[in-house]
Amino acid sequence: MRCLLKVSIPTEIGNQRVIDGSLGRTIESILNDISPEAAYFAEEKGMRMGFIFCNIKEESEIPAIVEPWFLAFNAKVEMHPAMNLADLKKAMPGFERAIKKYSSMTKAA
Repeated sequence: MRCLLKVSIPTEIGNQRVIDGSLGRTIESILNDISPEAAYFAEEKGMRMGFIFCNIKEESEIPAIVEPWFLAFNAKVEMHPAMNLADLKKAMPGFERAIKKYSSMTKAA
């Protein structure tokens, strides 16, 4: 399953890692271990944030994916199932079933 991993690095720890030169090396090491499909970095709510897309075959892989961020950066980590366009197209029958079964409920509300 494709997941979006949101990694939020606290400013103080991120600043320490920038100053000591280890921020980039540590992130690169973690990414090499988890082999993501894609990784993007930006600011969100005043903190350094990573948006990392990775594939998980089974739930037992989750600790190997999230623990490095906790241990290296005391990061806040969120995991969200994610779809690409092909996945979304494949999901259309599920949308259609939900529409048939539940759309009348929103009209009543």
